[in-house]
Amino acid sequence: MGHNEDVMFPCEIKEVGLRCLISNVRVVLAPLTRQRSWNNVPQPHAILYYSQRATKGGLLITEATGVSDTAQGYAHTQLWHVGRVSNTEFQPNGQAPISSTDKALTPQIQSNGFDVAEFSAPRRLTTDEIPQVVNDFRLAARNAMEAGFDGVEIHGAHGYLLDQVNDRTDKYGRSLENRCRFPLEVVEAVVNEIGADKVGIRLSPFGHHAEAGDSNPTALGLYMVESLNQSGVLYCHMVEPRIRIAGEMCECPHSLVPLRKAFNGTFIAAGGYVKEDGNNAVAEERADLVAFGRWFLANPDLPKRFALNAPLNKYSRETFYAPEPIIGYTDYPFLEDIVE
Repeated sequence: MGHNEDVMFPCEIKEVGLRCLISNVRVVLAPLTRQRSWNNVPQPHAILYYSQRATKGGLLITEATGVSDTAQGYAHTQLWHVGRVSNTEFQPNGQAPISSTDKALTPQIQSNGFDVAEFSAPRRLTTDEIPQVVNDFRLAARNAMEAGFDGVEIHGAHGYLLDQVNDRTDKYGRSLENRCRFPLEVVEAVVNEIGADKVGIRLSPFGHHAEAGDSNPTALGLYMVESLNQSGVLYCHMVEPRIRIAGEMCECPHSLVPLRKAFNGTFIAAGGYVKEDGNNAVAEERADLVAFGRWFLANPDLPKRFALNAPLNKYSRETFYAPEPIIGYTDYPFLEDIVE
């Protein structure tokens, strides 16, 4: 999805548990990068982490699972496709990261609030190379289904490959239609491979993650959701405009309401929600479901706590990305385990 001044689309596929669940739930575990897949291989502690959160009334979207060996950009993650949000250390044979552009990112403070990420200058994908990346998504979706997942979420948000600077002049650049061509080709390929009823997509047209921002995000979002209607995907997972960059909320004149009204499928809203405004979003039909990240991370029984209006565990930001199999990962207590 190219942003008007600079973007293409973020590439990543996430596995989910799907259609029969979506009609019965309102609380969703948002996809969260936890950086605990040592050597990029999921570990047994991930089984415990997700099973802890598989409570009645919840839908789980896992962290990223990548589409190729060029997709890596962080230590100890399952592979995904971050595009230029990477450096040669993570790339096969030390090659340059691939992207829609050859513009490098400036160093950035990472989401943990203190580490600085350095990025290598990317190599611009040629027009002829893009179909191979599309095919990587198709194969990843098929592999996810063969592994037993119920469906996949395509990551089209947060400044990763499909959501990156788009200064192209070929059929993937300039016009709104061209800038959205790449992600929509990915959607089409994945839908053709596993079926539209098993496909969702995450978008953040209002975001400025990794120096990705659009001059007319509402028009961009509307074009995407109207195009997604034609593909018949099961859901659209949209990040609130108030989340311009990771971990920060701001006042914003924009709203997801026009996009929600334009989309025919299930609409999931995410971004800084707590119980009260999540309930309001559903009651006011601004969303069908609401995704929670930090609060679900710290409260494995979050739907139960919401139902009982019970107090919530506080989350520890310091352990969000620590490569630790227990602390800050599987040791958050359930409600019944708390001793007053």
